[in-house]
Amino acid sequence: MTHAGRFLVVSAALFCAACGGAELPLETFAASKRESNVERPACLERDVLKRAYFGDLHVHTALSTDAWIYDVRVGPEDAYRYAFGGSIMLPPLDADGRATREVQLDRPLDFAAVTDHAEFLGETSLCADPDSEAFESGFCRTTRAAKTPMDLGMQILNPFPSRDEDVCGADLARCGEAAEQVWERIIRAAEEWNDTSAACEHTTFIGYEYSSHRLGSNHHRNVIFRNAIVPRRPVSYLEANREWDLWELLRASCLESGTGCDVLAIPHNSNISNGRMFALDYPGAETPEAQAERARMRIAVEPIVEVMQHKGDSECAPEAPGVLGGVDEACGFEKFAMFGGRYTAEDTCYTGPLADWVPHLGPNCFSPLSYVRYALTEGLAEEARIGVNPFKFGLMASTDTHNGLAGGVEERSWPGHLGVSDDTVAERVGLAVEVFGNTSNGPGGLIGVWAEENSRDSLFEGMRRREVFGTSGPRIEPRFFGGWAFPNDLCEGRDPVAAATAIGVPMGADMPAGTGGAPQFVAMAKRDAGTRAAPGGKLQRIQVVKGWIDAEGRSNQRVFDVAGSADNGATVHPETCRVAGRGHDQLCTLWTDPDFDPSRRAVYYLRVLENPSCRYSAWQCIGLTGDERPAECDDPKLPRVIQERAWTSPIWYTPPARAASPDRTR
Repeated sequence: MTHAGRFLVVSAALFCAACGGAELPLETFAASKRESNVERPACLERDVLKRAYFGDLHVHTALSTDAWIYDVRVGPEDAYRYAFGGSIMLPPLDADGRATREVQLDRPLDFAAVTDHAEFLGETSLCADPDSEAFESGFCRTTRAAKTPMDLGMQILNPFPSRDEDVCGADLARCGEAAEQVWERIIRAAEEWNDTSAACEHTTFIGYEYSSHRLGSNHHRNVIFRNAIVPRRPVSYLEANREWDLWELLRASCLESGTGCDVLAIPHNSNISNGRMFALDYPGAETPEAQAERARMRIAVEPIVEVMQHKGDSECAPEAPGVLGGVDEACGFEKFAMFGGRYTAEDTCYTGPLADWVPHLGPNCFSPLSYVRYALTEGLAEEARIGVNPFKFGLMASTDTHNGLAGGVEERSWPGHLGVSDDTVAERVGLAVEVFGNTSNGPGGLIGVWAEENSRDSLFEGMRRREVFGTSGPRIEPRFFGGWAFPNDLCEGRDPVAAATAIGVPMGADMPAGTGGAPQFVAMAKRDAGTRAAPGGKLQRIQVVKGWIDAEGRSNQRVFDVAGSADNGATVHPETCRVAGRGHDQLCTLWTDPDFDPSRRAVYYLRVLENPSCRYSAWQCIGLTGDERPAECDDPKLPRVIQERAWTSPIWYTPPARAASPDRTR
């Protein structure tokens, strides 16, 4: 970024330094107990060995300003109807303001959550209501006329955000009351669509998104509640200007409120955070003991992380500076540049004094801590230093749809992400990443949870214990177990899952105490069978990804192909999307780490790769000719092939009876 560019960003960010964020009492967010006279019957379908349930925990509707200004009129009720098999209408709008495109999910989800932005929840409602006192305010007129969300976006970049008094009133009460009314609508929709019968067909969670883009670096989180005992009002960036403030408020208003409230937060899009999402900072905590307490709070609130969504892949980068282990070519998957931001591995992020106050316009510097894999490894070094791993994350994925399309990940028929910004094939396949909201990235992913049944408690516990996985869209079912004494013929046995469960630990867990030798891992995956209209892809291979910190304090990675093979002859023709070559319906193997060092902490997770297949940008150009075929379909820069995948949560190894020690000094 040029010096002039930095000056403009700093000036915009600091223009309201005097007004600061709202100082609201804890009672504003206090959880309230909602009594129910309905006692839920047990689910008819229950499996003690657990089954995979698929969902989407990152869904925006017209209640989010950055969806509403693109003519999206889908409400939370509509999003749930779509998630569980019904149809909804998308823009463009006709002369009477009615949406004109009907869409329907190819197969229902098991669970979902609407997560509209907490920021401006009240303002959006007031500006859309002709009867509100704020309707004719300058702020509302500007919002209704906006073609991009940048006008409001400046507030979530500002380190000292504020609300508009013309809209909210001098005491800001008008926006607070409107936000609470909208929040009640979100809660009501989730409650009405949550199946509490013994059929347990579909489950909903109450949630919202906390959307901080402080000084140009992404700090967004989705906040998901276990049940209907929720705060009176969502905590937004305008009240909690730092993620530490968010965690403190969630702990005080929910986890420690004594009301039965339970919550977790899910960070997402670390890929556009300039290394800030997983920065090693503990504001106000100077000693290792105080930092350890902060780290415990963080991991109690944030046990899982979103590794994939519409705005790209956050797993890893092909060449991460300072990370040893060579190039992982599969890390080039679905990369994203926001605001047209481009950088190379040489454009490293500043990490010196006051680094947290350096502004950025989108992702304009490169840091390994913008990616989940390297945060997992960095967590090992922090655990050695302070005794707590602040980055002990499970891995999941979701869509981040702004069309209310919960689970809408089918590449062939994907109708777009953001209202009228990508409602045509030309806009969807275009490469205009310089226009905010119109990107070349695809539908996003799904979260899978291994749970006994499809109920709030069972699914939430699965997330809490990190027994979750993410996919780039297909419903691949990976399983991952660690142990020390698995039988060599486990995969050929009558019930490998039962055997692995009895002997080892599942994804998301710590390795049990060892009995000598190297740890063993059971790696399994089943392909997504798809639907009759759109069969799923065959599996190509399973990889084990290992991370560790060496004796010199350097971050290391190694990727092992453990089942299947990249050399299976699988191909796809992007002009017809016909596939050829071999693949697998399922894979299972028992793998032992050949480089195991019992004195070194290590983290392991699975990455499951499908055979190559057509990306949405190829599927949606098939059959278009003449004036119907946009020029973008023939652009040689347009990516046409994708290798869909799944990622499991990790399993961690810690040397036995080893006290915290400085693997790396800071």
